[in-house]
Amino acid sequence: MAGEWSMAFGMVVTGFLVALSALLLLAAWQGRRQPARPSIFDQGSPQVTYLFDGERLIDASPAARALLPEGEDNRAWSRLVARFGPDFPDLSERLANLPRVGQMHVPSRPGADAPLVLRAEHISGLTRVTLDGGQTAGQAGQADAATVAALQQEVMAQRAILSRAPVLMWKEATEGAVIWANHAYLIRAVELLPEGEDLSWPLPRLFDQPEPTARLPRLKLQMPSGPEWFDLVRMPQGDETLCYALAADKAVQAESALREFMQTLTKTFADLPIGLAIFDRSRCLQMFNPALADLTTLAPELLISRPTLNAFLDAMRATAMIPEPRDYRSWRKQLARLEEEATMGLFEETWSLPGGQTYRVIGRPHPNGALAFMFEDISNEMSRTRRYRADLELGQSVIDAVEDAVAVFSQGGQLVMSNHAYAQLWQHDPQVLLSEASIATLCAWWRDHAAPSLLWDDATDFVTSAGDRTPWEGEVRLLDGRLVSCRFRPLTGGATLITFRAQAALAFHTVRDATPMGLLSA
Repeated sequence: MAGEWSMAFGMVVTGFLVALSALLLLAAWQGRRQPARPSIFDQGSPQVTYLFDGERLIDASPAARALLPEGEDNRAWSRLVARFGPDFPDLSERLANLPRVGQMHVPSRPGADAPLVLRAEHISGLTRVTLDGGQTAGQAGQADAATVAALQQEVMAQRAILSRAPVLMWKEATEGAVIWANHAYLIRAVELLPEGEDLSWPLPRLFDQPEPTARLPRLKLQMPSGPEWFDLVRMPQGDETLCYALAADKAVQAESALREFMQTLTKTFADLPIGLAIFDRSRCLQMFNPALADLTTLAPELLISRPTLNAFLDAMRATAMIPEPRDYRSWRKQLARLEEEATMGLFEETWSLPGGQTYRVIGRPHPNGALAFMFEDISNEMSRTRRYRADLELGQSVIDAVEDAVAVFSQGGQLVMSNHAYAQLWQHDPQVLLSEASIATLCAWWRDHAAPSLLWDDATDFVTSAGDRTPWEGEVRLLDGRLVSCRFRPLTGGATLITFRAQAALAFHTVRDATPMGLLSA
């Protein structure tokens, strides 16, 4: 029995605690609710009244708050002036004088559909502003004049925006008849009317019904001044359809210019002797010219299939159009290096192919992460270079076989060629550094290794002079006693040939320490 009483007592205590928890939760929830804003105005009154303390809004009737844009109460005064300024002339200046005059009545602008009167009074530092539409007590259930005026103003503003919009706008009924159009649409409709015919109802259709497509339909309107292009937007609204025609002339012109540019670019690429291959950021071939197929001997079908860069180079390797590496693994590493260097704009190589051709390959970065490769056949250029080098080597070997010392100078007085006999005679080889081997530097060398003579001044003048020149000869004596015969001959293009022939040295005397008088006695 005691156990039953204990269980009953526990159930009572548990119920009490549950009820207490519910009451606490309800009180907490009600405490979190926003308290209603207290107001001195009747919440059901349609009167528009504001109460300000300076520029801070203290209170307002519900109808007044509905007309005032949302914002902080501290800035409500400026919002009030901005909202009703268009309806009442000089409202800002008059309200500024309100503390001095005490009260005032401001009628709305003449011609308003719903005339209003703004009454303001300044009492004990507070400002009360009331909008009165002249309604009587019997009209209390009707919408107040201020609300009607606001709605009419909004409707007029939207009507002006729609009618003066530069975009063509119209509304179509279910059967497609135009039941409303804005000013831009009507202007073009009038321009397209036959001569002598006036615009009448129903309004003409400027655009045919477009076929449903995934992209925005673009239609052309043939105006007397020229064609105009528009992108048509259709938005169903119940049984009617709102239509917008967005001007697309600039887009059409840009697309036409781009198309013409691409055609010009394609023709230019087609006539280029250099093979061009452009790979996108995923390294797939996107563009190539006919020269690429000719230089790489790859089938056009392969190039049209847009192969990757690796597949493209694999195909070139299969046709022996890439220098064969020692092993395939190193060749693959070379491909990775090729792509990396081309991305940085550093790749430029000369490929000597097994078939005897020589290609210059240049890789350059392209916009949006793409790569451009250029393949140029320089086999003829390399052949001419090799032939030129062979001719130079042959000419050098010929003058090296000449026993006399030979030095050839250009029109500017720069040494361009000498032989072994010259190096042995003058004990130096000026071809080691041709850039410093001019007639002036060599004459100084000759003057230091020979007895004093005026011949070297004449030699400098002869080599650097222009016009017709007459061959001449002279002699100098080296410091070891040998007599050298010098011959100066003009060559084609203003060049000069100087030959030196040395005779045997005097057996009984040396001129190293001789004076000019000693030379004469000898």
